[in-house]
Amino acid sequence: MWPLGALSEPQLRVFVVPHSHMDVGWLHTVQESMQVYVTNVYNSVVEELTLEKKRRFIVVEQEYFRLWWDGVTSDTQKGQVHQLVAEGRLEFVLGGQVMHDEAVTHFDDQILQLTEGHGFLYETFGVRPQFSWQVDPFGASSTTPTLFALAGFNAHVISRIDYNLKEAMQDTRELQFVWRGSRSLSAQQEIFTHVLDQFSYCSEGFNWDGEAIFPGTSPNDMYLQMQIPVTKDNIQIFTSLLVRSVLTRATWFRTPHVLWPWGCDRQFFNASLQFANMDIIMDYINSEASELSLSVEYATLGDYFRAVHSDQVSWQVRDHRDFLPYSSDMHHAWTGFYASRSGLKGLARRASSLLYAGESMFTRYVLSAPHRFLDPAWGLQQLQQLRWAVSEVQHHDAITGTHVPRVGDMFVEHLSTGMEGVHKLMASIIQDRSPAHSGPEPGGHFAVVYNPLAWTVTTIITLTVGFPNVSITDESGHPVLAQVQPSKEMPSAYDLYVLTTIPGLSYRHYSIRPRRSSQEKTGEPEPFVAKTMQFGGRLRRSARQVGGSLVPVNNDCYIVFLDLDTNLMHSVWERQSNRKVYMTQQFMEYHTNSDVRKGPVSDNYVFTPSGAAEPAWEAVRMEIVEGPLVTEIRQYFHRKVNDSEPTFTIYSRLARSPQGSDGELLCHRIEQEYRVGPLELNREAILRTSTKLNTGRVLHSDNNGYQVQRRPYRDYKSNTIARNYYPMVQSAFIQSRHSRLVLLSEQAHGVSSQGNGQVEVMLHRRLWNNDEWALHDGLTLNDSSVVHPVLWLLLGSRALTSGLRQRSRLALQHRPVVMLRQLSEIVPRGSGSRWQEAVTLPSRVHLQILSIPGWKYSSNHTEHLRTLQKDRKHEPKADLRRVLLRLQHLYEVDQDPVLSRPVTVNLRSVLGGLGSVVSVEERSLTGTWDVNEMRRWTWSTRDPHHHRGPGSLVLIWPRVPSQTPALPLRPV
Repeated sequence: MWPLGALSEPQLRVFVVPHSHMDVGWLHTVQESMQVYVTNVYNSVVEELTLEKKRRFIVVEQEYFRLWWDGVTSDTQKGQVHQLVAEGRLEFVLGGQVMHDEAVTHFDDQILQLTEGHGFLYETFGVRPQFSWQVDPFGASSTTPTLFALAGFNAHVISRIDYNLKEAMQDTRELQFVWRGSRSLSAQQEIFTHVLDQFSYCSEGFNWDGEAIFPGTSPNDMYLQMQIPVTKDNIQIFTSLLVRSVLTRATWFRTPHVLWPWGCDRQFFNASLQFANMDIIMDYINSEASELSLSVEYATLGDYFRAVHSDQVSWQVRDHRDFLPYSSDMHHAWTGFYASRSGLKGLARRASSLLYAGESMFTRYVLSAPHRFLDPAWGLQQLQQLRWAVSEVQHHDAITGTHVPRVGDMFVEHLSTGMEGVHKLMASIIQDRSPAHSGPEPGGHFAVVYNPLAWTVTTIITLTVGFPNVSITDESGHPVLAQVQPSKEMPSAYDLYVLTTIPGLSYRHYSIRPRRSSQEKTGEPEPFVAKTMQFGGRLRRSARQVGGSLVPVNNDCYIVFLDLDTNLMHSVWERQSNRKVYMTQQFMEYHTNSDVRKGPVSDNYVFTPSGAAEPAWEAVRMEIVEGPLVTEIRQYFHRKVNDSEPTFTIYSRLARSPQGSDGELLCHRIEQEYRVGPLELNREAILRTSTKLNTGRVLHSDNNGYQVQRRPYRDYKSNTIARNYYPMVQSAFIQSRHSRLVLLSEQAHGVSSQGNGQVEVMLHRRLWNNDEWALHDGLTLNDSSVVHPVLWLLLGSRALTSGLRQRSRLALQHRPVVMLRQLSEIVPRGSGSRWQEAVTLPSRVHLQILSIPGWKYSSNHTEHLRTLQKDRKHEPKADLRRVLLRLQHLYEVDQDPVLSRPVTVNLRSVLGGLGSVVSVEERSLTGTWDVNEMRRWTWSTRDPHHHRGPGSLVLIWPRVPSQTPALPLRPV
């Protein structure tokens, strides 16, 4: 249906949007891509746009553009780019460092990579992207449109959604809609969304620059995808191909405006050939416009969406549901990548958490005191290096594990180097605050523990020491409650558990010394040495009796019963609700086909099991290591009875906190760490937790650590197991009427509920198949590593777990950072007037970021533009006095009658100790807009009377995705 008042068959207006899809690491490293094609894309595109006014181009990934801008361009080219951007002919869309994945990335990291890219664009050109281009991620999350709306975007483009859903949406002309991605923000942050049709972002048959030739490939490969030049003799062929494509697409949309993406992977490295041929075709079509009933023009995304917006069509509204999982056809469910390269997924999240801690530590350090030994410019450089690496790995072929091994090595190298730099920065801050002092005890250690959260945290930290007889004291010289036991992974070492309570954004200091025999007579308490009980191996197949002999392990919140007939968990008693839930855990594996001639195969992307999961072990041994602080259950699963080493291990820990300590979160969790691997080939390993809860096979899992989606089990004609897998970035749960079992994860995994009362997490994959394309490019998943994922289990009533889940997931994500030094290097002097006062936010509010971005531009937009026009060559210095603060309300609308209410925050409690606050500005999500100047487009919808959400947030700088129904954060 065309807009009211339009002709029944109006002339189609075709917007040809030239682009090049440039993966920031997939089959080739960033360096290889820069050398082979990226530099040529930008060089030749800028030249061709400068030569011809009608040409357009969109630029997406800022990592590549920034590398070209900073390392390749001449002054002339920079001037040309400034002119093209000012004229709107070169348009930055999306604007992040990368085109991030939407399934396994955390929303903190999505915001980071957007902020990094947007900051560069605003600083360099004074522009702020207003349209997204998320055309290649494998499924679409409802978090992304919410974040884009908060960043000031006017429209959102996606492509990969389930194949049968896309077909249905094409048939009903529903590929365009207004998406309200957040239940809580609702219409306040809705965004117009365009789903690319079945042709996606490529334009087959219109590539004249061929294939980029990388080292090791034949020069003849360049011609495999190259079209013959357009001539008078063949122009009718090209015209007919383009017109047929346009007319087909036009039937799937509701306006006479057709978005026709022109480009594909690694194209436009010879833009001269591309534009020279397309110019001829477009000129010919326009000369026949009246006969063909269509016109074509080069365009940017902005050009297209302005035309659509001007038609004032009334659009349907989509709620907070996402487009996950994604299947490209009935046999290929793209759910395998939720667990591919598990080790990289873990490293990426640890790097992100370290960056979070380093940001707040550096901010409070720089703004609070003189800097005796640390150069703040150097410190900012260390943080910027890790920001870049963490942003890079959010790319949709990076953290997903869908890249070749050498590209994975590049990601690991960049993350590791960045983490090393931030570790040095944090150590330097400690050193600057605690000057070197000769220590009296050789072999001892000094530990500084930093709490990066803005609440007081009571937890148990783990230190590895080389001696069992230790003396540990705090910064005041008082003995500290601790427990020592043989290390679970290092036979010659010991794990030292230390109970600590640390205020928000604050430090604790501990001295750990070997205990000498002369000290024993002083009566000074020493750490308790845990006792180990060992239980013989139990065979899986011979366990006839179950539950006949149970051993309890308990703390003040749970009693975990272990079955000595099986050496498996039997049940858990949750004390507060006084309910016992029968629960057992075991490792299982899905077996997969490796021969493409025999049917579909699993690979880096897709999960195609040959059948139901099978037990992956024959025998299990068990140890219980008991102490006053922690009791640890160690279960060793052996693939074969005679295997000397286990393939799988579960380390479960229950902590006890002394009376009076603030240990609610510590008590209400069962911490589990796993050791998984190496796997046999073509195995996909899961941990299945089976309970007697009546859950109806309904799973709840999170979108990017932001909000929760309900995932009912669905039956499909084929591939039902794989299509019922979902990403778990940070949490998932199953529940009955009375009880809920929550899983909190340190990193992303695949999660599913294949049976009533069951939840399974895919922890690791090792695959190989004979697909020629994968073998040619080296895109295999023969991952023989051993991985160590972490899950925390919370069990209780819905009300209890609803209150605990959000704070507990943050306690797992941002655990205290422990920095160790030899006692001979550093000794603290007293308990620290030199450390700032603690920061304590309300329990419903999370300090999402406190950092010094190092912005080099004025926050006044007019003044910034004036500066850019006046002096582009001058390199301003980073402003170390401008602080980026984001606060997040933790609870969704209607999640809890009390916790979901608005919260009042006193900014002085957050900014105290940073010096005099000159001004507080509310900014857009990525910091480039003053929210009072941001005027996002409004779109007419089919439910005009729908409440359009709460008023704007008036406190946070910049604005953050809040999850409450009304003004969630009010100034005091």
